[in-house]
Parts: sequence; C-alpha cells; structure tokens
Amino acid sequence: MKYEYILFNLLVITGPLALSFDRRVRFVTHWRKALLSLLIAMVPFVSWDVLVTGRHWWFNDAYTLDVRLGGLPPGEWLFFVTVPFACLFTWEVLKGYFANPPLPRMARVGRLLHLLIPAGVILFVLGKEYTGLALLALGLVAVLDRLLHTNIFRQKLTYPFLAISTAFMLIFNGYLTARPVVLYGESYQLGLRIFTIPVEDFVYGYALLLLCLVVFERLKGGRHG
Repeated sequence: MKYEYILFNLLVITGPLALSFDRRVRFVTHWRKALLSLLIAMVPFVSWDVLVTGRHWWFNDAYTLDVRLGGLPPGEWLFFVTVPFACLFTWEVLKGYFANPPLPRMARVGRLLHLLIPAGVILFVLGKEYTGLALLALGLVAVLDRLLHTNIFRQKLTYPFLAISTAFMLIFNGYLTARPVVLYGESYQLGLRIFTIPVEDFVYGYALLLLCLVVFERLKGGRHG
C-alpha cells in the first residue's frame, strides 16, 4: 500500500497532538518551540538522508508514494516532523509529572560520548560509513549540549526519556524495517541487528532526538550548569 508510510506518520503524531492540551503538561504552549527545534534538526539530518539514499538505504516502492523530493518520499519528510514532535511531547509529559533533579555525576556520560567522534571517523574511513556517521552525529550532539549548557545528560529525566524512546524505536522502526518500508546497503554498516533493526538506526535515532531536545531546551531558556 503506497500510502503506508504516510499512515505510519499519522499514527505516530495523533496521540501527541490530541493530548497536547492536557492541563498539567500543556504541550500546546510549546508547539512553536518544538516545531522550530525539529526544523533546525531537520537541516543536518535531512541533508544526510538525501546524500545517502540509494546507497546506505533506500525506500520500498511498494509502501511509499512515487513522488520524490530530494530523492525522499513524502513519508520520509514527515518522519522528521512526527517522530521528534512525539518525543518532545514525551519529554514534556515526564517533566509535567516527575521531578527532574540534576545528577552531577552523570555529566561523565556526555564527556564519554565525545569519544564517539574519533571512533566514527575511523569507522567511516574503513568503509562502515553509516556506522561512522551515526557515531559522529551522536558525539557532536553531546558536544553541542555542552556548548549550549543544556547539559541534558545531567538531568534525571533524560534516562527514562531515552528508555521510552528506545521502546518506541523497537515498535515503530521495527515496523519500518520488518515490513520492509526501508531497505539497507549492508556493506556500509556493521551488520548487527536488534530484531530487524540495524544497531546504527538506534544511534541515528538517539542523535536526532537528542539534537531536537538540546535545541528545544535552549529555546526555552534551559541552562543547567
């Protein structure tokens, strides 16, 4: 069904849109900042997607519309809106219902992620381009977090947020790869999968969502030492 990827995106965003008016969370008041955050994150990630589509991965014509913009089907463009929006909604729900004290000792997590940058460069040079780019992206997001003083990794709620995001990846990315809506060039990755999902997809997902979260928190004026 060629509308399947479109329907997938509608399913992802329906709940967050409907529940944005919850009196305790009031995510509707953050829509502008959320949309600006995901638009900023789209610039590097959509550029990456356009450059590697047809090489690192491609889209199954059976489940995507024939229309292409920059080589990407409409469903892929929507993916960069619906998924980050849903995850930022999840973040605000967590903050609305749970305390978010700083965890100074967890600052080391961000520092350790900086090591992904040289690791990513090495793997890219060795031909594992998707693996290398994913690690490089996550490492650079950790650097940006430090530069903007959002210090996401020092916040307690970051870790349940990542756990929930991982569960969503297992469900939704699992669907996209099992169907399969998305197909991969195996030679550009390690070849390790969790169910049908390449491990690189998880790193890619964390980099995208954390970039949106860092920008979102900065736009809200969040500075955490």
